[in-house]
Amino acid sequence: MQDHTSLDLEQELSRLACAFATRNTEIGKAVIANLRSRLTLRDVAGMVIVSLERLVWIDPLAFCWAIENVIPGYVMREIRRITSVTLYRRLITQGYEPGHDFSMDGKGQVLLNEQAKSAMFAG
Repeated sequence: MQDHTSLDLEQELSRLACAFATRNTEIGKAVIANLRSRLTLRDVAGMVIVSLERLVWIDPLAFCWAIENVIPGYVMREIRRITSVTLYRRLITQGYEPGHDFSMDGKGQVLLNEQAKSAMFAG
């Protein structure tokens, strides 16, 4: 989001979180489509992550509803990619070895051994 101010970003994040909170599929998908027409997929996925994080604190059921009903598959795949990279970096920084302590299966699911799993959920 190179040409956007922090106020623009905050307004878009609020609009997205409110769209999810309405539990109206058409509104949610329209807001995502509008963002996608103006921003990169990575930016849209990042905004969805932040909006969902906000929503989970105020309305956990709307959070679940949005994930199940509104977020397009292509955005979910990008979210999964972003979070996998972040998770991998965190594990490597903590001294865990890819292929030994953690890996990914053919469906993109992150696989963790017991020590890596404990590390992820401890901090």
